[in-house]
Amino acid sequence: YPRGMKTASIYPQSRMMAIADIYDALTASDRPYKPAATVETALDILENEAKRGTIDPDLFKVFTEAKVYKRTSKHLAR
Repeated sequence: YPRGMKTASIYPQSRMMAIADIYDALTASDRPYKPAATVETALDILENEAKRGTIDPDLFKVFTEAKVYKRTSKHLAR
């Protein structure tokens, strides 16, 4: 986390927003500097980050089990 902050000192809502923001950055198709990652690739990257402790593994589990990633505008438009 930024500035070496410990997980306990960061609100859970902020940790969840970090996961959603990373997912969005990975899958966004409007980034001129990189192609969008597939949902599967983005989730694999996030899973690896959770295993390394870079993101909250418990909240990542909630993100995947609740299929939060499917609640983005690109999925709702279908």
